[in-house]
Amino acid sequence: MTYGKAAQMPPLSPPAIRARKGSEPIVCLTAYTTPIARLVDLHCDLVLVGDSVGMVLHGLPNTLGVDLEMMVMHGKAVRRGLKSALMVVDLPFGTYEESPEQAFRNATRLMRETACDAVKLEGGAHMAETIAFLTRRSIPVMAHIGLTPQAVNTIGGYKVQGRGADAQAVQRDAQAVAEAGAFAVVVEKVPDILARRITLDIDIPTIGIGASAACDGQILVVDDMLGMFADFKPKFVKRYAELADGANKAIAAYAADVRARRFPAVEHVFGDVPASVPDAG
Repeated sequence: MTYGKAAQMPPLSPPAIRARKGSEPIVCLTAYTTPIARLVDLHCDLVLVGDSVGMVLHGLPNTLGVDLEMMVMHGKAVRRGLKSALMVVDLPFGTYEESPEQAFRNATRLMRETACDAVKLEGGAHMAETIAFLTRRSIPVMAHIGLTPQAVNTIGGYKVQGRGADAQAVQRDAQAVAEAGAFAVVVEKVPDILARRITLDIDIPTIGIGASAACDGQILVVDDMLGMFADFKPKFVKRYAELADGANKAIAAYAADVRARRFPAVEHVFGDVPASVPDAG
């Protein structure tokens, strides 16, 4: 039985992802390190080096403390592990909002130093001018609407977006980023019916996270779906493993063996092991 993508699949491009609109679902996950990148590359169409790295690997309370240097470092690591998946890197908070020119400088740096295929930025209609500015200058952009984590302080937390009258604003955001030239858009934490409507209305793929199975693709934070955080279980995440529990048990067993001098055993050391240690005196 064959798992994952076909062997020797050529690298995917932003136009290839855009062309998947309405066809085979687009499989996406985050990655922040070379080993994880190698694993997800076997199965995913798109790999996102998300600014969620600040919370997942660096223990930050939100994504606002992530800087460009951090994204470059992790982007380089992920690039080493990918062969066929499209690689997208997040522009972190404060690196693109000031002006299209600021966004261009920092997106150029990300692409040059990480060899990524595209960048992602958060925001809808108010970022359309920036998206158009970048795409006209050969920088492919993935957009991000709905819940935008970098705006957590202004939206009052990680709440569902687009309920009631707010649905029209989210729809306008989706249309604006599509018209501005984004090749795909992440739709995060919005009601199912709204995500379905957006997916039907715009001509670029929607990538859902806490949205709808009707989206053109899905993305999750890889550590969340692997169960690396025992106490973090958002509604929109399906756990495909419980690695935190297994890791905790393994570390506890190791600690017990060290304290009982069961590790290292004979097979883990070099040379002959004496039956007893001679008296130093």
